[in-house]
Amino acid sequence: MTDFDSATPIYLQLAERIQRQIVRGDLKPGEKLPSVRDMGVQSGVNPNTVQRTYRELEAMGIVETRRGQGTFVSENPEVLQTLRESLKRAEISRFVEGMKAMGFSDAEIIAGLKDHLTEAEGRYEDD
Repeated sequence: MTDFDSATPIYLQLAERIQRQIVRGDLKPGEKLPSVRDMGVQSGVNPNTVQRTYRELEAMGIVETRRGQGTFVSENPEVLQTLRESLKRAEISRFVEGMKAMGFSDAEIIAGLKDHLTEAEGRYEDD
């Protein structure tokens, strides 16, 4: 069971979690997603919510449903690359908006990010 933010519909949060699993490589192209029922149990949500999540991801081209077989991660490299870029842009946008709201300039944000990446370089290489 996982925690959900009450400000955003659960099906959208679940869709974002699945998208992040795909981008991270936890879910590979062509890999079968858990059944609606199993995903509901794993996530602690109603199977109807999971069904809506899968429909949303299918409409985006990120997954495909094969009748009688289940739902699978897209094997289309263009779709997966677009997903990766989209999540990256959204995350950067959130970060920059937060920094701007605290009064940081572009130069301060860039310098801070460079410092962070330099300091963290060893940690990320060890992963």
